Amino acid sequence: MSPDHPAAPRPAGHLSRRRLLAASALAAAASVTAGSRAAPARADGADDAAYQRAFDEALAADKNVRRHTTPGREFLYRPRQLLAADADAQRVTARLRALGHVVVVGDGFAGVTRLLFDRETDVPTLVTKLRDPQQWPGQPAPKVQPHHVLLGLGNIMGNPGGPPTTVAALSPPDPARLGEGAGVTVGICDTGIWRQAGGYHPQWLGGAYLPEVDDEDPLYVHTDVLAPQGGHGTFVAGVVRQAAPGVRVDPEQALTATGVGDEASVVAATARLAPAVSVVNLSLGGFTQDDQPSLPLANAVAALPATSAVVAAAGNAGTSRPLWPAALGRVVAVAAVSQGAGGVVPATYSGYGPWVDVCAVGERHSTYVEGQLPLPGRPTRVFHGFAAWAGTSFATAHVSGRLAALMTAGGLSADAARLTLLAAPRWHPDYGVLVG
Repeated sequence: MSPDHPAAPRPAGHLSRRRLLAASALAAAASVTAGSRAAPARADGADDAAYQRAFDEALAADKNVRRHTTPGREFLYRPRQLLAADADAQRVTARLRALGHVVVVGDGFAGVTRLLFDRETDVPTLVTKLRDPQQWPGQPAPKVQPHHVLLGLGNIMGNPGGPPTTVAALSPPDPARLGEGAGVTVGICDTGIWRQAGGYHPQWLGGAYLPEVDDEDPLYVHTDVLAPQGGHGTFVAGVVRQAAPGVRVDPEQALTATGVGDEASVVAATARLAPAVSVVNLSLGGFTQDDQPSLPLANAVAALPATSAVVAAAGNAGTSRPLWPAALGRVVAVAAVSQGAGGVVPATYSGYGPWVDVCAVGERHSTYVEGQLPLPGRPTRVFHGFAAWAGTSFATAHVSGRLAALMTAGGLSADAARLTLLAAPRWHPDYGVLVG
């Protein structure tokens, strides 16, 4: 375990619900609000399957996405691109050309150089070859990787796989809680934010951010038909504000409205964050080749101010396989739990493992957008500004908000608040500290 992920006692046996709730460093600081209600029960899984199919079809139609499909080692990547650490780019380029590849040195970002092939190339196989130390006698193997595709984590990459559902409007913020997070800005690198979010949600989002054209979520495939993750960033912003009603947010677009981005788009979004941002929310992520840390994301996180904190989703694939950037040492990795009649239990869809730092309820009710979401072979869902949704994306947004609240309550920097949170006893070895 890295030094900035403090070790915590492992729970012995099964804990009572009372002790489970007490394990959260922030449980006493925040009551369970309407935003943490479980989503309404669905009649069956047909809508979930239809929604997953709609996303899969959109992803398959994307000419800039390729799938590596080896079972247990799946990941998505950009075609005809290979990333090499800047220090290794020259010799990697020379080796590729010696192997007969036509490759052009492209632009760089976050300490890596983008190498571009002139034709379709089996990038994962090339990466395996280039990483082999036997290919580099007398010198270290270079740092190379595919250009990984990252996805928003409200509904895809495994369960819950379900669409948002229509719900009633949120109640106004509790006036007694308006000081929570006051003076703190949370950066939200996501799909952007709905152009009308502040006006439609004056009590929750009005005045909470500076509207900028390049931050707008494109939302729609056409007319008022929503893309699969259109509104994801607006939903996340509402969850952050419910967790800390006094916080400001800085939305930046890192994903398309389909929910697709890559390492370059996420790095670019973090670079556009306002200087006032001290907590960075990344409700997104992806698997990587050989489960190796993403080099550009690691470099981008390392370049952030030491007093800041980064919070990222552990993913919805229901696996212990590390997801990036959540699994980076400095990042607070967030799993999801569910609330039921018997108490709080791990969400079946959530990523988990010793690399996870904290967990929170993943089923949320939040600010959303207007539009209709057609589902193949199922009734179209129509939204009027509010929705319920489930996923580690929304557990992550709640934790970002509670970190902001902890900052104002204790007069702490974001990093100090992070360390305070991680010093609490772990609710479960594979799910971390429970954040209420």
